Amino acid sequence: MNNHIQIEFGDISVEQSELLIAQLSAIGFAGFDEETNRLKAFIPEQDFDKMLFVRCVEPFHITYSEALIEEVNWNRVWESNFDPVIVSDFVAIRADFHEPITDVSLEIIITPKMSFGTGHHATTCMMIEQMQGLDFVGKSVFDFGTGTGVLAILAEKLGATKVIAADYDQWSIENATENFAKNNCIAIDLQFLDSANVDEPFDIILANINKNVILDNLRYFELQLSQQGVLFLSGILPGDEPDISEKCEECGLKLNSKVQRHNWLFFSVSHEKTKFLC
Repeated sequence: MNNHIQIEFGDISVEQSELLIAQLSAIGFAGFDEETNRLKAFIPEQDFDKMLFVRCVEPFHITYSEALIEEVNWNRVWESNFDPVIVSDFVAIRADFHEPITDVSLEIIITPKMSFGTGHHATTCMMIEQMQGLDFVGKSVFDFGTGTGVLAILAEKLGATKVIAADYDQWSIENATENFAKNNCIAIDLQFLDSANVDEPFDIILANINKNVILDNLRYFELQLSQQGVLFLSGILPGDEPDISEKCEECGLKLNSKVQRHNWLFFSVSHEKTKFLC
């Protein structure tokens, strides 16, 4: 049985919650449950490094509790808390235990497990909103850090003919596999990867991850992005912007637009006319 460690933080602000999610994501936490003034974070028991965790959260001076959660209880936790996500009249994301949502253009059904990317978080929501403005028809797409697979599913539903979805978390791979099947996806190639170095060209690259992973992989994104392609980045905090911008410039990438929501940033990036080696 795959047990998980649950860490619950109480009496925290929205800003503290978002910073904690960013920090904990970088050390292996893959599931988060946010409510007003409260955050629960989940990590597989075998991946939990207590000393690393303590060093990570110590600067926040926030009290927390720790509990062991058996896998059998996880679905019940999500089912009791997971509400459908509706992004204008564009797309609705729901679980299969919800009633169908008919007043949207597209509907995505996911099993809400440990993987990040249900659409509730600001970063995923911004990615979805910005995807609405892109032409995916006939395009090749790379969804790096796919999580639940929701962005890869949306890309196929929008007309992409080839989608590579990648993640390095085994729970995400299992969850995405299930979600691709639920949505009858046929164009998605799911790969277990800890690097974006797949040596293939893409018209659109989606990376809803975090600062460190973005910085480690920008060179690969630049090399694999088609000359007229677009790179969507999210999972970025305002304090990360200088480092991301500097690395983009080094790699010959330019920032086309920026969106901010709840202390999180979204970047749309493309090639500069003159490219440089990273």
